[in-house]
Amino acid sequence: QEQLVESGGGLVQAGGSLRLSCAASGRTFSLYNMAWFRQAPGKERELLTVISRYGGSPYYADSVKGRFTISRDADKNTVSLQMNSLKPEDTAVYYCAATMDGSSWRSGYWGQGTQVTVSS
Repeated sequence: QEQLVESGGGLVQAGGSLRLSCAASGRTFSLYNMAWFRQAPGKERELLTVISRYGGSPYYADSVKGRFTISRDADKNTVSLQMNSLKPEDTAVYYCAATMDGSSWRSGYWGQGTQVTVSS
């Protein structure tokens, strides 16, 4: 069983950068596809980016393409999200998630979330 813990959120000015990290505590991290989601107040949870357990090119939502970069470190059991050129509309709670092939994100593991606030 995986447990996910996010860190790195905070307050940043528009145009700035933040790096989020998600630490996985289980022994089977390499079996999971990993993703970052976010949820802003009054909005639905949004899938931002996915990195496959097999590697290859990550998926990025149009809203973050070219600004955010996902990466995973198998040795450290972590997945990171580098966020550049942040905008006020990026303000949200950010979640990392893990799921196995063939399973939905809803049925996978989720972190507790970390708040990102971008001031204008």
